[in-house]
Parts: sequence; C-alpha cells; structure tokens
Amino acid sequence: MTRKYEQVGTAMTCRSFEEYVRMFALGDPPAAAGEVLDVASGASSFTAEAARRGLAIVAVDPRYGLPADALYEEARTEIDVSTAKLEGLKDLFDFSYYGSLENHRAGREASLERFITDFAADRREGGGRYVAGELPHLPFEDDRFDLVLCSHFLFLYGEHFDEDFHERAVLELIRVCRPGGEVRIYPLVTLSFREYPHLDRLVDRVRRETGCEVAFPESRLPFIPGSDRLMVIRKPDLSG
Repeated sequence: MTRKYEQVGTAMTCRSFEEYVRMFALGDPPAAAGEVLDVASGASSFTAEAARRGLAIVAVDPRYGLPADALYEEARTEIDVSTAKLEGLKDLFDFSYYGSLENHRAGREASLERFITDFAADRREGGGRYVAGELPHLPFEDDRFDLVLCSHFLFLYGEHFDEDFHERAVLELIRVCRPGGEVRIYPLVTLSFREYPHLDRLVDRVRRETGCEVAFPESRLPFIPGSDRLMVIRKPDLSG
C-alpha cells in the first residue's frame, strides 16, 4: 500500500519567517522593492515577522474572515492532528532542519502565537495586513505586488483541486504580480509525495499565454519527500 499524508479539506498550518526564507530560497530579508503577498497563508507568522522587519506585506486567506479565537482554535487543533500524522510517517520526512518531531511541533506553536498576536492587533487597528480572499479570484488590483508567495496549497492539494483550478489560480497569482516581479510556489509535490502530474502542461500554458519565464531552483527546506524544488515565475516587464 502506498503511503501518503492523509488530508480531508485544506489544513491551516503555521510556518515561520525562517522556514519561508528557506523553502522559497529567498534572501533575508526577501529582496522585494515593493509589496509582498503571501497567498493561502493560514496561521503562519511570516507576515507578522516580515512586517516587524519593515517589509510591506499582505497576507490573504479565506479564513481571515473568521474571529481571531476561531482561527486560533482551528490552528491549535491542526497542530495536534498534523503531529499525530507525522508520527506515523516520520521515517519518510527530512528532519535535518527541525531536528525532531518535537522541535517541529514547538516551531508550529511559536509561529501560531506570533501570528495570532499580529492578526488581533491588525484587526484592532483597522489595518489591511490580513485580507479575506481565496484563489482563483484574489481581491487585489493588477500588477500590485513585487513578490507573490504561495506555500503548501497549490500542487500539494493536486488531488483535491483539478487541473483547471490550478491553471486559473497560477494565472491569478501572475495577474497581481507587477511586471518584473516574481511568483514563487512551493512545494511541487502532492500529498502522495509525487510531483504534481499536470505540471508540464501548466508551465507550457503560463509561458504561452503570459510570456513569463519559469524556473525550478532548489529549495533549502526539503522536509516533505520529493520537495527539493520550487517554481519561480518571473513576469516580463515590457515597459522598456
């Protein structure tokens, strides 16, 4: 029997700034002249930590329409559930960064606390750092963001969302990216630990319809089996 990470629905996960820097092969701080967008960001603390470093950043997720206490409870439950699942699969995963499953869990808990503090503060202050929205229709204008990130949603849920959804979602990420900017997506494998099966067709469509360059550099956080690459889409700047 083939082993996989069993998942019903989409998980609300918590990842740190350093994990983002590693998995997306970013500079520290990320090299972005303008705004950064984190798509399907869940309860990750990347946005909170990036804002504290002075970056202009927005996070978008459909769950951001919920109250803070509901977000917190869902994320806490997910930490318990995902840790139990990983316990049964930990021989397949690369713990070289985390050191142990216990450290992995502790990092998730710390990330959640940083996220919820910042999320609640942003709500109180009437800020716009956390926006309710979802792919394939994001609530942003064309050509806005210098760097668009999408972690652990597209491709990973390739068995939940069909090929058409993925194509429309990637084109939407490109739409909100400024000319000359980048879209970065990680990982490229499904929950069965296999490369997303329609990746080549999707890349062909992106290149054909948008003129974007597409590359697959090495990720610096290959935790999930087979997750040693990310997708980088560079949007052409035709202004010059």
